[in-house]
Amino acid sequence: MGWFSKSSDDFFLSTVVPQGQGGAQVAQFLGLVNGEAVIGANIFRDMFSSVRDVVGGRAGGYERALAGARESALADAKAAAQELGANGIVGIDFDYEVLGETNGMMLVSVTGTAVRMA
Repeated sequence: MGWFSKSSDDFFLSTVVPQGQGGAQVAQFLGLVNGEAVIGANIFRDMFSSVRDVVGGRAGGYERALAGARESALADAKAAAQELGANGIVGIDFDYEVLGETNGMMLVSVTGTAVRMA
C-alpha cells in the first residue's frame, strides 16, 4: 500500500508525517483525532453482488457505498481536528471492519494526528 496525501481548502491530509524537505512542515502536534462511518448492505446491492461473485467483475454499488463511508469518516476526523485548531491531519490510518450478526454492515474508521502546519 502506498501513501495518501492531499491538500484542499487550506487543510493538509497525509498518511505520512512530512519532514519539511522543501515541502510541508509540521509546526505543532495537537492530538489524536478519528472519524467513523457504518454502512449497511441492502437487498439490491446484495443481489447484484451475488451475481458478481458468480460471473466476476467489480461490485460498483458496494464500491460507491464504501467510498461514501470513507469520505464521511474522513470529514468527521477533519471536523474534530479543526475543533482543536488544526489545519492538517498526518499519520492517517484507514481501517475497515465487517460488523453485524450476518456481516451485513461495514465500519470505516479514520485515525490520525491533528497538526498545525507551518
